[in-house]
Amino acid sequence: MSKTVQGRSGAHSKASKRRKKQKNRLIIVVIEILVLLILAAVLFVTVKLSKIQKDTSFNKEDIEVNEGLSSESQEIMAGYTTIALFGLDNRSNGNLSKGNSDVIMIASINNDTHAVKLVSVYRDSYLDIGGGHFKKCNSAYAKGGPEQAITMLNKNLDMDITDYVTVDFNAVVECVDLLGGVTIPEVSDEEAVLMHGYMDEINKLTKNNSKYLSGGGTNVEMDGVQACAYARIRYTTGDDYKRTERQRTVLTAMVQKAQKANLTTINSLIDELFGDIKTSFSNTELISLAAKVFNYSLGETIGFPFEKNTTTLGNKGSVVVPCDLESNVKQLHVFLYDDNEYAPTDTVKNNSAQIVNDTGFHQGEGY
Repeated sequence: MSKTVQGRSGAHSKASKRRKKQKNRLIIVVIEILVLLILAAVLFVTVKLSKIQKDTSFNKEDIEVNEGLSSESQEIMAGYTTIALFGLDNRSNGNLSKGNSDVIMIASINNDTHAVKLVSVYRDSYLDIGGGHFKKCNSAYAKGGPEQAITMLNKNLDMDITDYVTVDFNAVVECVDLLGGVTIPEVSDEEAVLMHGYMDEINKLTKNNSKYLSGGGTNVEMDGVQACAYARIRYTTGDDYKRTERQRTVLTAMVQKAQKANLTTINSLIDELFGDIKTSFSNTELISLAAKVFNYSLGETIGFPFEKNTTTLGNKGSVVVPCDLESNVKQLHVFLYDDNEYAPTDTVKNNSAQIVNDTGFHQGEGY
């Protein structure tokens, strides 16, 4: 082989090595950039989630569940993420540790389909709030915080809930405003008028200046104060039953709007809203839930108890009576978990019998 050919071969070899080194350096740079982006994203999410009030005093071991639930029902429930949702009306924004829970909801998320179902538990429902004390169920949160409120749901409804999210009503105002308002499918003239008193109070507390609706109608656009006032109306036909329906209507409208929001709006929501939230979830759990948020589909919503009546029990006031608890809980498990084989535990049966004894209302005597 000639020296010329050898020289060309050597030069080609050196050039090939240089290109290989440059390619390797490029790969390393790309990997470094990806790592930095991932770290930045993790840092961003962590900073945002740090705005949520983590309940460091919350102890899941204090939460009670009923014994005797069949292994089949336990397995079915394990296929869902079930969360207790509480809304507090403390008149002092941000105090989320105690107080009567103005809103009590149960959310079941199908872990496979990501379908979400919501149940509003009527706050005046006559249930065992703990230790055999039967009262309006919304007093459980005031008496023992989220642990007792969750235990109340578990013991009366054969649930196995261990996590919760609590919000101050001010969060609804902020969230709706940041979303640019929400659309409520139908508002009656009576509801539009009844919103006035609530709006006056909310405007004062939140330092807003929201205007009254001119009247009812269909596809009514509402700002935060208006939507919050609408959700709090109680004194119409249907009383608290209709009120919880309004709450679910507002929540549904908020979810639908949020799922269409851009990243700037989502960022603003996180900055403003998370300070009004308290939860048992860790950052890791919140990230896991948030990663699927755009896959969630909000389906049916309903109020509990399904079959009910009302009565006044002395100093316990006017209460909502499940007719009876046992049959209502059976319907609840079908609704939330599609569990047609569920059989109530002895605790639910005993609570049901006590409610019948205290109120005189039996199965079939509700509406």
